[in-house]
Amino acid sequence: MAHLRSRRRLALAVPVVLSLTASLGFLPGVATAAPLAESTAATAEGPNLSYVVNTKTDKRTIASVQKAIAQAGGKVVITYAKIGVIVVHSTDPAFGATIRAVRGVQSAGATRTSPLTPAGTTDLGAVDMLTDAEAAKVKAASADIPDAEPLEADQWDLRSIGADQAAKIDDGSKKVTVAVIDTGVDDTHPDLAPNFSASQSANCDGGVADTSEGSWRPYTPQDYHGTHVAGEIAAARNGVGVAGVAPGVKVSSINVTDRSSGLFYAESVVCAFVFAADRGVEITNNSYYVDPWLYNCVDDPDQKAIVDAVNRAQKYATKKGTLHLASAGNSNHDLASDAILDASSPNDTTPVERTIDPSECFDVPTQLPGIVTVSATGVKNEKSYYSTYGNGVVDIAAPGGDARYQIPDTPSKNGRILSTMPNGAYGFLQGTSMASPHAAGVAALLKSTHPWASPKQLQKLLKAQADEQACPTSYDQNGDGVQDAVCEGSPSVNGFYGFGIVNALKAVK
Repeated sequence: MAHLRSRRRLALAVPVVLSLTASLGFLPGVATAAPLAESTAATAEGPNLSYVVNTKTDKRTIASVQKAIAQAGGKVVITYAKIGVIVVHSTDPAFGATIRAVRGVQSAGATRTSPLTPAGTTDLGAVDMLTDAEAAKVKAASADIPDAEPLEADQWDLRSIGADQAAKIDDGSKKVTVAVIDTGVDDTHPDLAPNFSASQSANCDGGVADTSEGSWRPYTPQDYHGTHVAGEIAAARNGVGVAGVAPGVKVSSINVTDRSSGLFYAESVVCAFVFAADRGVEITNNSYYVDPWLYNCVDDPDQKAIVDAVNRAQKYATKKGTLHLASAGNSNHDLASDAILDASSPNDTTPVERTIDPSECFDVPTQLPGIVTVSATGVKNEKSYYSTYGNGVVDIAAPGGDARYQIPDTPSKNGRILSTMPNGAYGFLQGTSMASPHAAGVAALLKSTHPWASPKQLQKLLKAQADEQACPTSYDQNGDGVQDAVCEGSPSVNGFYGFGIVNALKAVK
């Protein structure tokens, strides 16, 4: 099972759905897919693992390291020369230690603790269907809202950030694309097809971009997470279903799901960032964390290599003009604290309980420099009970839903977020997975109105338009006398909401 923010994907599910009725593409000048070089030396046999080897970027060093990889029993899968990241497979248990000692190698390590396995079927769990009677109730309520989509009466999230009003002024530019790095997007969905960019979509499973037709789609309908995220960003205002925050921009899909486990490994995410940059994507949404570690500690050589590789890729994309947004997490952790208990890592084998220092162990890509970190709020504009936070870590907040303590006065009275699902369906999810795409949609509106803005300038604009939200006087949501989280900071910038809650209407004015 893949990890999207919380144990699974970034959605704290209990999804509710309304059912309405390969060739490889390589990146010129950046990625070169080399033949799998055979080892020239006998090596010990162990589980077949995937590695990232991070080197200097000059041609001589890369060539030398590639040769050393073959001698050490490794097989090069792909080389991202411009960022100095080489993806390697090896069955030698000593491969990591051996290659780290090679001149020019700056870090190297396994991206997983479980062996590479043949493709299987992932499953996010069962989806509860909405009845026809309930759907009719939502449609009837939507009919009383001027210019609303058929299911918009249930979209409290759009109204809470002024996205419904913003669409009347500027719904976004077709020249702006938001890439959904996730479980794949069903581009055949009637609410997504009008805004989908196939030329900026791919499947990056394993670290090599596959751009063949449909490669970017979910493997099964149960891989619904990316489709839901895409709808939150750019579901079209076309008289069908729901609307996105930026219904006039383009959305693309970069599927990074491991086919056998559903997890998101570093090599796939590296591929996604590089691909997005080289295909001219303006914004990426990242509603996940890189498996198998919830936090990657730089004193561990394997985890350090993961941080290094993904950071190189996202920095490369940023320099080429791509802004990245990422969800803060669903563990209600304080990322600005001195210690956090992580009992879920590694999630691809047997988790081991450990206490980590957030200043030395990082949620990737969320805590990488330059990435916009987004916390989640509910209909009352309060931090969602599950949302991770942290003063100086969270940049902005956005609607992610809270079905426990913040229930909206909508037809379904569902505190989660309604959006698109595979096969023409719609459903409710909640999580910081849902908050990040709301912020990405606002960023897309800002990019539409300020096409000259660099990622750094766009990030400043995103913070400037946000509505300031002060720390609550109390955060005892269940009334047991114990604070469920402690908000630190000023009324204008704090750990729960960063610079504030995004405002789509302000973004287009």
